[in-house]
Amino acid sequence: MTLDKLIDKENIPKHVAIIMDGNGRWAKKKGNNRLFGHKNGVTAVKETTEAAATIGIKHLTLYAFSTENWNRPKMEVDGLMSLLVSAIENESKTLMKNQVRLTTIGDTSQLPNNVQTKLQELINKTSDNKGLNLNLALNYSGKWDILNAVKNITKAVKNDTLDTEQINYDTISEYLSTKNMPDPDLLIRTSGEYRLSNFLLWELAYAEFIFTDTLWPDFRKENLYQAILDFQKRERRFGQISEQIINPNKK
Repeated sequence: MTLDKLIDKENIPKHVAIIMDGNGRWAKKKGNNRLFGHKNGVTAVKETTEAAATIGIKHLTLYAFSTENWNRPKMEVDGLMSLLVSAIENESKTLMKNQVRLTTIGDTSQLPNNVQTKLQELINKTSDNKGLNLNLALNYSGKWDILNAVKNITKAVKNDTLDTEQINYDTISEYLSTKNMPDPDLLIRTSGEYRLSNFLLWELAYAEFIFTDTLWPDFRKENLYQAILDFQKRERRFGQISEQIINPNKK
């Protein structure tokens, strides 16, 4: 029996976030440059997206390019931007076929103009699709997003459109770039690293974390299915105790 047949379709995480790590190390093991790893990582993106859509995940957020990634060698950054454009062009038909909707979070205004143009074209083209929301985090960081939220909340208070006493956790969530999505239920990080790397710092407060030694270019649908199965074995208590989860009416 294949792993997807073992998944409880009534307990699918609504939102899965993935830190796609290990492209460079994968390429180095192959005796090639880092960009070779990024190119092969596109296959993992495609297969993971199709698998997520097939099993009923509603939102898939992929950490594609952080604000800190600009500090990498210019050749690698330029190659990543070129790769992003070609991936957008090549996967357009597949996204439409699978009813996948593309969205982004992050300051995409800082991306090269041709990347911005291609992204917006595909966002517009897929906007009416009813299936999986594929959300790319581009020029994104959790600290950047929270800082922007604070600034915009401050402006709202100053303009008398928001009362300070009304500010709560939901207010902050509404001012983040992820406001149109539920918080992730599951975070997956590949390559054996154990850190968040400035990713969805507010939203991951109660997510389940799964770290795998698999390098991103080797990540396939079976890896996603195994992560979902592991997720389904966990008891999510959100600060409560087990007895309260089993018997919600027990105080």
